[in-house]
Amino acid sequence: MENYYSYADFMKAMAQTKKVSEAEKLLNEIYLDLFLKHVHRSQQEEQLMKLIDDALDSNDRDSFYEYSRQLQALKCEDS
Repeated sequence: MENYYSYADFMKAMAQTKKVSEAEKLLNEIYLDLFLKHVHRSQQEEQLMKLIDDALDSNDRDSFYEYSRQLQALKCEDS
């Protein structure tokens, strides 16, 4: 899911008048990739929150610190 789309690639696709659908396909691919990344990140956050809750319930400090660290790293990736 680590596709890199540049503005130049999009403009090249748009410039090809006979291939307007190519630009639309590229734009749709970009939006789909962004959506899938968002869903995946949300699922990861939800899973880590559940693991943190379970670690707190079982008084498992090591797991709590590890899952908290992972969650913090995941949130720092957004910045």
